[in-house]
Amino acid sequence: MYHQTHGMKKLILITYITLTCWIHGCTQPRADNDHETATVKAVGGPCEGCEAVFEYGSKKLSWIDTLPDYTEDGPKMEISGTIYQRDGKTPAANVILYVYHTNQRGHYPTKGDEQGWAKRHGYIRGWIKTDASGKYKFYTLKPAAYPGRKDPAHIHATLKEPTVNEYWIDEYLFEDDPRLTQEERGAQKKRGGAGILKLTKNSNGILMAQRDIILGLNIPDY
Repeated sequence: MYHQTHGMKKLILITYITLTCWIHGCTQPRADNDHETATVKAVGGPCEGCEAVFEYGSKKLSWIDTLPDYTEDGPKMEISGTIYQRDGKTPAANVILYVYHTNQRGHYPTKGDEQGWAKRHGYIRGWIKTDASGKYKFYTLKPAAYPGRKDPAHIHATLKEPTVNEYWIDEYLFEDDPRLTQEERGAQKKRGGAGILKLTKNSNGILMAQRDIILGLNIPDY
């Protein structure tokens, strides 16, 4: 008798929940393949286009990536670093870094079949997920500045942590860029830390640079 009564109560409860969802709608917390979480802290303020951090599809993310332009003509670069927790010392694992930039003419090139934010960001973009030591690395070409504008050449960057929503950090800029004026340097918010790179050339002619990133540094509401 107990089991029959208990089963009937369970059936009534399931029916009630189903009807409630049907009438009022039930929502699920936002999650991506690698960062499924029940609670996501909102930080960083407005972030147009940051949803592109989720657009890697079925690609298996690694701590290293090569952007699609690397096989084209232009100055080749290797950018690497470590992503740290807010204390600036503890390596942060499983953080996705999304980057994109212009081509050698200063445009965000498309191939015509782009979906989502690729329509605006173009195809020169990549996704890196830090390893247990917080390391990341990507290969690409040094981008050109927008034609007819004063903006220095740059690489856009977005971060996605496991329990924090996606947010942008300072662009990757280049120390030797003549467009990088004192005014521009002073305007940097240093979100995630300083983003101005000092490039050096290795024996193979590849431009090398390092940038370490601190999660939450100068990020509103972090």
